[in-house]
Amino acid sequence: MLKIGVLGAGHLGKIHLKCIGLAANTFDLVGFFDADQKNAKQVSEQFGLRSFPDAASLMEAVDIVDIVTPTSVHFELAAEAIKRGKHVFIEKPLTHTLEEARELIRLSEKHQVKVQVGHVERFNPALLALDDMTIAPMFVEGHRLAVFNPRGTDVSVILDLMIHDLDILLSMVDSPVKEVSANGVAVVSNTPDITNARIVFENGCVANLTASRISIKQMRKLRFFQKDAYVSLDFLDKEAQVVRLYDADGVSPDKAEEMMHLDTATGKKLIHVEMPSIEPVNAIKMELETFAESVTNDTSPRVSIKDGYRALELAHRIIEEVEKQFPKNR
Repeated sequence: MLKIGVLGAGHLGKIHLKCIGLAANTFDLVGFFDADQKNAKQVSEQFGLRSFPDAASLMEAVDIVDIVTPTSVHFELAAEAIKRGKHVFIEKPLTHTLEEARELIRLSEKHQVKVQVGHVERFNPALLALDDMTIAPMFVEGHRLAVFNPRGTDVSVILDLMIHDLDILLSMVDSPVKEVSANGVAVVSNTPDITNARIVFENGCVANLTASRISIKQMRKLRFFQKDAYVSLDFLDKEAQVVRLYDADGVSPDKAEEMMHLDTATGKKLIHVEMPSIEPVNAIKMELETFAESVTNDTSPRVSIKDGYRALELAHRIIEEVEKQFPKNR
C-alpha cells in the first residue's frame, strides 16, 4: 500500500482527501499540510487526519505527494518532492510558466519518479465510453461554460477551464499544432474571462473551442467529426452519442431496417445512432488510483507530465494570441 499525503486542503484539496479515503485499499493516507493554520485545524478535526507542520515533513513521510495548491506554488512544491525521490500527482495546470514545467520534466527524469497531472476530464465517464473507438477527428467544436465564481480567477479562463479541452484535444489528434488564433476579453477579473480559440493541426484537423466563466448556465460539451462518424460528448451530464455512416451495400438487410436512410451524391448511406453505455465512476478517485497503478507497475501515467506540458504550452500560445488582440488584458 502506498503512503500518500496531500499538500493543500482548500475546496479541491478536501475533495482529494475524501477520494483518497474511499481508496483505502490503494492508499495509506498519512495526512496533509495546509499553510492556513485555522483551516488546517478544521480539516484535521473534520477528517481525523494528522496536520503536518510544513510541506517538507509531510514529503518525508510518504511515497506519493498529491499537490492541490494554487498554481503559483506548484513548481516549488513539486520540485522539492521530486528531489526527495517522491512520486507526484499535481493538479492542473502543471505549473505557472513553461520554463517551470520543463524543469519539472528534467527533474522527474533525473530522479526517475512518476508524475501525473490532474486533467480529470480524461476520466469523465462520457469520454471513457469511447475507449474502444478509433478516434481520428478532423473538426472539433467545444464549449466549456461556467457561471462566475471568484475562486480560480488567479489565472485566465484559458488555464482554468479551456485547458481541460486542450488536453483532451491533444490526446485525440495525432498531429502537431500548425496555427493558433484566438480572442478574448476580461470582463469581471484582471485576466480573460471568455475566450475563443481556433487551432489548426498539420494533418488538417481544425478545432474551435470556447471557454467562459461568466455565463448564465453551465455547459461542458465537445463535438467532433471524422470520416463516417460524428461524436457528441456531454461532460456535465455524462452522456455520449455516436452517429455512424455506412454504405448501404455493406449492411445486412435486417440491420438496415433499424437504421435511417440517406441519399447522397455518392449513393445511399445508412445512419446508425448509438448511445454508448456509461459506467458511473468517481473521476478523481479513479485518476488517483490509476496513478498508483503506474507507480506500482512502473508504467506511464495516463496523463503524464509531458501531456500536462503539451496542454500548458498550447494554452500559453492561446494566451499570447489573446494578448495581441486585447493588450489591456495583460
